[in-house]
Amino acid sequence: MSESATSPARVNGAEVVAKIKSGRERILSEVRKVIIGQEQVVDDVITAFFAGGHCLITGVPGLAKTLLIASLGRAMDLDFRRVQFTPDLMPADITGTEVLEEDRTTGKRAMSFRQGPVFTNILLADEINRTPPKTQAALLEAMQEGQATVAGTTYPLPKPFFVLATQNPIEQEGTYPLPEVQQDRFMFSLVIDYLPRSDEVAVINATTGADAEAISKCMDGQDLLAYNEIVRQIPIAEPLLAYAVRLVANSRPSHPKTLPFITENVSWGASVRASHYLVLGAKARAVLAGRPCVGLEDIQSVALPVLRHRIVTNFRAESAGVKSDDVIRRLLAEVPPPGSKLAL
Repeated sequence: MSESATSPARVNGAEVVAKIKSGRERILSEVRKVIIGQEQVVDDVITAFFAGGHCLITGVPGLAKTLLIASLGRAMDLDFRRVQFTPDLMPADITGTEVLEEDRTTGKRAMSFRQGPVFTNILLADEINRTPPKTQAALLEAMQEGQATVAGTTYPLPKPFFVLATQNPIEQEGTYPLPEVQQDRFMFSLVIDYLPRSDEVAVINATTGADAEAISKCMDGQDLLAYNEIVRQIPIAEPLLAYAVRLVANSRPSHPKTLPFITENVSWGASVRASHYLVLGAKARAVLAGRPCVGLEDIQSVALPVLRHRIVTNFRAESAGVKSDDVIRRLLAEVPPPGSKLAL
């Protein structure tokens, strides 16, 4: 068992936080053996893992999304499976199905359940927007409840369990955009972009040369489950909690004191689940940075990935080129932080 697995039971307070920070640094060190650049995306995915949340990643093909997730799985010693979502993929291809099997010794036949790829620790749902809604919906129960129901029988999934889904923003013909209800199940929505020129040169040099170093195990699933619980125990001051709720509430056009630019540019604001993930993500960000309590910068640092898929802009915003990220940045700039005389 890894050193980190025994630490949470033996130490308290600041020492536990220091151990988790050290674990994050070891994970980053291992992942950087094969992943160059994309620091923000890597940091956000690790934050989601420690908070126990799922991620939706948008990016064009060839930006190492699969390699990143597989590398994190190896560093954390988690089982990893990848499913390529296609228009003909069926729900049973995800959850599994019952098959009729015959016992060769007795000749008796019985139904037997064969597990689908959802029975893993990390499921990479590649190009999830290329499969019909009924197959996309097969992940809803797994993501929310940690279980799968097949033919009336409910099967628990392994713990920990994470879904990391990717979307391809190009070639929109024949795609099925995720419904808002399913997007809301993802803790973070991340955008992976092209690398700077210097990083791209380093990637080409590395991928056309000798084999990359092997990734070593830093922790295991039981460690991660213990850290999920510790993250939830991190304290947050009442004014900061109120600020997180106020930030989300001000994204809604129906809010009585909403800002004018929200009314002008937003059709639907973020749900209560956004407030939940904003606080939980801030707790994870704080503990991974070695801080024993949540600060204002922790809440603001996760605002973009938590809110960008939960704020729906209207036609006026789209015609003016205003994106959900622009709305969130305005919210961060104009919603008064704790201690301000303008705070509600």
